[in-house]
Formats: sequence, structure tokens, C-alpha cells
Amino acid sequence: MSSDLSTDSDRTKEFIELHDQVQTSVHLLDSLESFLSTFQRDLSAVSGQISELQSRSNDIENRLKSRRKIEKPLSSLISDIAIPPAMARLILDSSVGEPWIETIEEFERKLEKGKTRSRVKAARDIGEVSEGLRIVAAGKIRLFFLALFKPILKSVTTNILVIQTSVILKYRPLYTFLQRQAPNVAHEIQRSYVGTARTYYETGFRRYARSLGWVKTRSTEVFEPIGSSSKPPPPEVDLQRLAYSRIEGPTVTLAYMADDRSHIEPIEAIFRSLLLVFMDNASGEYIFVKTFFAPETSVPSRDEDSGLLSPTSIMSPTERNSVSGSDFGGTRVSPTSISAALSAAKEEQQATDALWKQVFDPVLQYIQNFVNSVVEPVPPVIPLLTMIRLTEDVASEIEARSCPAAVTFIFGLRLNLWPVFQKAMSDHVESVKKLAAGNAGYFSRAAALTETTVLHVCQHFVILFNAFVALTQQAEETMIFSNLLRLRQELINLIQRYTNQISDATAKATSQSSIYESILQGLSKGNQFAAHPKSQQELAYWSNLEEEARRKIMSVQQRR
Repeated sequence: MSSDLSTDSDRTKEFIELHDQVQTSVHLLDSLESFLSTFQRDLSAVSGQISELQSRSNDIENRLKSRRKIEKPLSSLISDIAIPPAMARLILDSSVGEPWIETIEEFERKLEKGKTRSRVKAARDIGEVSEGLRIVAAGKIRLFFLALFKPILKSVTTNILVIQTSVILKYRPLYTFLQRQAPNVAHEIQRSYVGTARTYYETGFRRYARSLGWVKTRSTEVFEPIGSSSKPPPPEVDLQRLAYSRIEGPTVTLAYMADDRSHIEPIEAIFRSLLLVFMDNASGEYIFVKTFFAPETSVPSRDEDSGLLSPTSIMSPTERNSVSGSDFGGTRVSPTSISAALSAAKEEQQATDALWKQVFDPVLQYIQNFVNSVVEPVPPVIPLLTMIRLTEDVASEIEARSCPAAVTFIFGLRLNLWPVFQKAMSDHVESVKKLAAGNAGYFSRAAALTETTVLHVCQHFVILFNAFVALTQQAEETMIFSNLLRLRQELINLIQRYTNQISDATAKATSQSSIYESILQGLSKGNQFAAHPKSQQELAYWSNLEEEARRKIMSVQQRR
């Protein structure tokens, strides 16, 4: 029994302990429940905060995307309109020089960009600063170019070509800046240059023409009709003088040579010197005026600057057109655009011609006056034709140098020389005609002809013919050979009149054969141009006459 009691006591203790444990667990669960409910409240609060943070993060991200969208345009705007301090200092504080070339181009691009962004307040605000810099730059560039022109006026010995190519052309971007941003200043610079160059060339050519005039007065060679010429004909054509008909040949006469009173040159050499000096100066000036003063309406971009060394830039205009208009991705040019381009090119050429003429008007007048003095008194026909051929060669060269205004002037000189040549040839023909007619009147007999006179006229004809052939490359040229044909016909009449004075038939035929033989020798002996078609025809003509005279001699001798 006692054992049962101890067992019950133990179980009671166990139940009490179990009850205590249960109570402890309940308390723990209650604490855990309280903690969990607090944690749930805190978690809800944290979740709300996370949601709020996520919303704020999305808002920030959207704002970032929006700002990224305007970053490039804003950066481009700032880059386009902002004037770097270094650029402003260069324009305001430094003198115009080589660093200005690139800076002014960049500054002008900013000016144009600012005009296109005028709706932006920042662009309008900085536009006032840009306008001030534009005015300062235009003023400094104006003074710079006016200073460049001063050495040209100081002395005519100044090489204007060197100044143009090595100095003025280098700063052309500054002038094109003025053309677009300050047209009035650009026009003032243009007028200043035209006045300077006009004075330079006018002074130089006036002195040079005067020096050539002194040399010309020492030449006593004047035109004499061959029928009444008192001078004996030269033995052969002077090929050295015929060389003055070409650009390539003897050196030109320099101004200082006129100071030597013993210095004498033929009239065609003096004429050639003047034309060659004119050709070089006129073509060089035209190229400069066309290049420097060409209108530039668009601002060069950086792409255009870098394109100067591109493969396409070194092609000829024809090659570039063929590439751009090819079937491999090129664009075809419409007839309307071609017409517009041709019209613009024509207007540009007219403007260039007008500028060139403003510069060279006094020079053209000096040359025209000099040519007038050359043909009065009239020189011999061979120098005349030599000068005509020279004008043709000079005109071709100037045309190759793309100077149309000067080509027109040279052709005008050529047209002025042709009538003088034609009249001189007519005088030759008339003089031989009168000599053949004997100048007989109603109550007087014709004067007797001598063999010496006839041979002199024949030799003059041979010299004229050989010289004209040497100066004529074409097989047919009516103006030249029609005059020679007329002269030959009168020469035949002269020979017939002379031989008709001989009563003996054999002596008459012998005289004719002798004269024809002398003409044949003159046409063939030492003639470098005997292969010319006209020379061959002339030799055949006189050979037939000579053979006919020989047949007459044989016929008369057989009858006797």
C-alpha cells in the first residue's frame, strides 16, 4: 500500500510539472503571438516603405530617362552656341594672322547655329555676345586686308603674283567670312583691291609700253610696194624673225634694254614682248580674281574641310560627275539643276570678267594704242603676218588658261591687223600691176622694163611666198593664198611684158626660162617648208611654165 502511495505521489508530481510546463508553453506562445503580431505590424510598415521607395525609384528612373533624352540636344545646343573663352580672347585681343583662319570658320559656324536656334532664350542671350565679336572680327579683318594691299602700291617692281599666291589667297577664308557676315565690308575690300591692282598694272604697263616705244622708234623698216621698192630683196627668208610668231621662242624685251640706244629690235619682236607680258599678267590676274572673289553663300562644314583630302576631291570635275551620276548608288542630276548650274556659272563668269576689266582697262588701252602705233606707218607684210600669227597663238594659250575676257581682246587686235595686211597685199598687187602696165598714158609710151627690175620683183614674190607658207600651218587659208594668187598673176603679166620687149623668139623664150628657173630655185633651195601642199603646187606651176619655155626654145631652133 505504501508503494501505491509513493507511486501516486510521483504521478502527482509529474502532472504538476507537466502542468507547469504547459503553463510555461502557454506563456511562451502568448509572448510569441505578441511578438508575431508586432512583427506583422512592423512588416506591414516596412512593406509600405518599400513600396514607397519603389515608387520613388521609378519616378527617379523616369526623370533620368527624360534627362538622358535631352542630354544630347542640350549638349549639341551648348556646343553650337557657346563661345569658348579662347576663341573670344583670340578675336578681341590678338592681331589677325594664321590662327584666325580656323578660328573664324568655327566662329561663323557658331553664328549660323545661333541664328537657327533663335527661339531658345539662351541662344538669344549669347547672340548679343556673338554679334559683338562679329563686328570686332569684321573690323580687324578689314584693316588686315587693306594693309596687305599697301606693298603693291609702293613699287611697281613688287611681284604682285607672289603676294597674291603666297599671302592673300592664304587668307581667303577670312574674306569669305566677310562675304557672308559683313557684305559691305567685303565689297569695300574688293573695291580697294581693284583700285590698287588697277594702279599697279596701269603704272607698270605705261612704263613698259613707253620703253618699247623708244625701241620701236629706232626701227626704220616701213612698208614699200614690191613694184616700186628701191631696196633689193633679201636673199632668203629670215627664219629667226619668223620665230616671233610663236610664244615659244626668243626672250622678251626688258624695260631696261630701252636705255641702251644701240639696242634695236624688229617691230614684231617688240609686239611679241608686249603681248607675252600681257598674257602672263592678264591670265594670272584673272585666275586670282576668279578664285579669291568668287561668291561663297554657304558656310563650310567640318565635313567639307575634312573632305579636301578625300579620294573624290582629287578627281577631275568630269570624274566626280561620272561617279555621282553612275548606276551604282549615285544620284542622277536633273536637267533643271543642270540649267540652274550653268546659269550660275555664267553669272559668276560675267562678274569675274567685269572685275578683271576694271583692273585691266588702262592696260588694254595702252596695248591698243601701241598696236595702232605699230601699224602707222604700215610695216612690211611679213612682220604683219608674223604679228597676226602671234595673236592667234597667244589667244589659244590664254584660252587654255581660262581667261575669256583677255581672249576677246586679243581677237580684237587680230581683227584690227587683218585689214592692214589685206590693204598692204593689195598695194603689192597694184604696184606690180602698174609696173606690168608700164604706167602708159594717152600721149606717152610705157617705160622700158629691165631684167634687174623683173628679177627683183620675182625675188620679192619668192620671199613673200616662202614666208607665208612658213607662217601658215593649214593647207588652205583663203586670206593668205588668194592674195598670193593675185600677186602671181600680176607677176606673170610683168614677165610677159618684159619678154615681149625682146623681138628674137629664141632670146625671148630663153629669158622666160631663165626667169622661171630663178623663181623655182628660190622656192626650193633651202626651203624647210617645201613639203607644204601650197609649196608643192607652186613648184609644179612654175615648173610647167619653165618646161613650156624650154619647148618653145627647142621649137624655134628646129624651125631654123
